[in-house]
Amino acid sequence: MKVCVMRHGEAGFSALSDSSRSLTAFGISQSKQAGQWLKQLGFHFDLGLVSPYLRAQQTLTELLTQVSVSQIETNNLLVPGGNPSKIANLLAMLPSSGIENVIVVSHLPFVGYLVNELCPEVSAPMFATAAIACIDLSHDVAGRLEWFHQAE
Repeated sequence: MKVCVMRHGEAGFSALSDSSRSLTAFGISQSKQAGQWLKQLGFHFDLGLVSPYLRAQQTLTELLTQVSVSQIETNNLLVPGGNPSKIANLLAMLPSSGIENVIVVSHLPFVGYLVNELCPEVSAPMFATAAIACIDLSHDVAGRLEWFHQAE
């Protein structure tokens, strides 16, 4: 199974709460460009897992203009302080459901910790906005980092 872990696009800071911060115009552009890049690679996702925070939801919306995602689930564990081992356990169960490609859209520091959880030999990478890590995840949840793409 391929798991793409993505940090949301650039977000503004003027909001009533962290969860309600929205993407900037640049963040929208970054997210769309990331979708174009995934499309060029031929990605189609069976499942999109996304944080409930506005900026992550908006990032996925922009991705959807470029690449298809068959099913989308908002997951309350995909917040900045979420537990990566719980998401790793969820991901481990997906291949038995026929899921082959997953995109996870979340936040710092969670995205780095999730990559480290799935690929223990990899130090938690520092994700710039709209950066994507692609992991080849085997059935025993032993992941191999295939590539790491930073938005331009």
